[in-house]
Amino acid sequence: MKIAVAKETSPNEQRTAITPDAVKKFIALGADVSVETGLGLSSGILDVAYSDAGASVAPNAEVALS
Repeated sequence: MKIAVAKETSPNEQRTAITPDAVKKFIALGADVSVETGLGLSSGILDVAYSDAGASVAPNAEVALS
């Protein structure tokens, strides 16, 4: 299974769609996870946290899964 997560486009939204802990869980279940660069910044989560959790980080999350 491939999972791509894009960052929020609403200017006042502070939440993120996935956390690094959730990335780890999906990867443990056999999924490939890709997140868009800057996905968690509004929530204080850096891209390195996602990559450390095993996700691919790319300017366009879908590109990393192709």
